[in-house]
Amino acid sequence: MGTVTDYLAGMDDEARRAALEHVVEVARALVPDAEEGTSYGMPALLHRGKPLVAAVATKQHLSLYPFSGAVVEAVAPDLAGFSLSRGTIRFDADRPIPDAVLRQVVELRRREIDARA
Repeated sequence: MGTVTDYLAGMDDEARRAALEHVVEVARALVPDAEEGTSYGMPALLHRGKPLVAAVATKQHLSLYPFSGAVVEAVAPDLAGFSLSRGTIRFDADRPIPDAVLRQVVELRRREIDARA
């Protein structure tokens, strides 16, 4: 996988690509200085050189990785019915992460990175 832009451009399924592009657009709007890179082998947005979020497609679903179990735990009450794990929020193009929750994920992760800087 390459950069976020390259990864998204290489996706064939337009609905899934649009759902992931939306995640990236929200993150970039909230953290305009975010840079493209990779983390854990995934295309990711980086803030201060640290992974902010990654949004990728798997065979079964789309995934948002905020690289923080604490962030997922913080938003879990607002994601009833979504599949969650310690560091992953799974969603589909026809059932995206609500924008308010998505913004909260990005803001919480940005604050974590800023607190450690």
